[in-house]
Order: sequence, then structure tokens, then C-alpha cells
Amino acid sequence: MREDSEDERSRAFAVCRRYFLNVNVNSPATAVGDLVNSLITQRVYREVTLALRSGLRDVCAEFSFLRVRGPSLAPQFLRSVAESDSTINLFSQAQSIPELQVVPVLFQHSLKEAEDEIVSLALRVLEGCCLLHRDSAVLAHQHKAIQVLMNILPTRGVVEQGVCLDALTAIMLDSSANQMVCSASLTLSALNSIEEVAELIRDKQVDENLRLKGGEFCCCSVGHVNGRDRPPQFGSTLDPEQRLTALHIQARRVLESLDLY
Repeated sequence: MREDSEDERSRAFAVCRRYFLNVNVNSPATAVGDLVNSLITQRVYREVTLALRSGLRDVCAEFSFLRVRGPSLAPQFLRSVAESDSTINLFSQAQSIPELQVVPVLFQHSLKEAEDEIVSLALRVLEGCCLLHRDSAVLAHQHKAIQVLMNILPTRGVVEQGVCLDALTAIMLDSSANQMVCSASLTLSALNSIEEVAELIRDKQVDENLRLKGGEFCCCSVGHVNGRDRPPQFGSTLDPEQRLTALHIQARRVLESLDLY
């Protein structure tokens, strides 16, 4: 019964979001149009907060099947949010409310799980939150995200390692604080994880996509070492998609340089 209700809410959110976009684009600049826009915005915001409350409740649940369901539904929700600036803004507004913040719950619950499936899903959600909402990287820093993920990296399988590298890149992309912590890790701690990433990048037998993820992680880390007083290497002037593209290009160059030897 509850799953049917959640499916209905998910469909309602998608419908409201599409209608919200059409209204904003097509409605004339009239008092009626403004009123309709306001009502649709409020409706979509309620759907966003309802989806967040439901997902966070599942993450904290006592039963494991619920703890899996919470993170497993979140990527679909985040993809819907990412389709427009309007819904991204509504999601960001919701993340300013402590009880609706996703990142703290991930570190308090999902990322402490023993099951690879839950950890992998939680890492995907962490990545999405940090790419959509810059302050989520700040929250991640408050929960010692770099240290936590560095500890996860060498203890999981290949699939989970790839997801973990994606999450590490996302939390560092716009956060000089997280980059600084990772730079310190290069010399002070988590050396096993760093060495494992380096070996992964050098190994031509490893899946190229996974090598690229390792290259992106290293570019973020080394970028801060080479410019401590400057903004994050791939930040500020580009939108998230452009920053990721620039990072991907740089990582590709790293691999090409290594492959010459």
C-alpha cells in the first residue's frame, strides 16, 4: 500500500514539475499568471519535501529492506530534480531545513552499513546532492567525508570503488575545504587508498572508465596542492556540467600521458 502511495507521489511530482516548467515559459506576465506560477511552485515544493521526508525516513528505518529502498529511490528523484533550474532551486531551499538535509543522514546511517548495495546507493546519492547543491559539500566536510570515503575505497569491490571515486570527485569539485583535507591525506593519512588509486590509474588492464574516475579524483586533489590560495581548480566560473567536462578532459590527458610509458 505504501509503495503504491509513493509511486503516486513520484508521478505527481513529475507531472507538477512539467506543468511548472510550461507555465513559467508560456504564461503571460499577468496577475493571474503570477498566481498560477506561485501555486504550482508551492505544489512542487510540497512534493519535493514529501519525497525527501519519505526517503530519509526509510534510510533511518530499522528493517534492512527499507534502508535499501530509501537510497534506491533517491537517484531517480535527483534526476527529476536536475532536469530544470526551477526544481534545483526548490531542492536547494529544502536542503536549508535541517530535518530535510540528505547528506548528514547518509553519513549517520547508510555509509555505516556493511552491505555493499546500500553503501553504493548512498554514495550515488551523496554525489548527486553535492553536484546539485554546493552547500551539501560543506555538510559533507562537517561529517569528515574525505576520511570516511578514503576508508571505504580500499575495502569494497570494483563497482563500489568506481562509485566512491565519483563521490569523492563531487564533494571536492566546488569545495576548497574538502580539497585541502584530501591534499593533507596525500602526505599524512589514507596512504593505502591513495596508492590504490595510483595503481588503478597505471594499470592498463583495468576498465578505462574506472581509470578515468581515478584520474578525475587525482586532478581534484593535486589541483589544490598546486594552488592553495586560488579557488577550486574546476570551480566558480563554469556550471556543474562544464566543470565535470573540464575535469574529464584533464583526467583523460593524465591517462594519455601515463600510457606513453
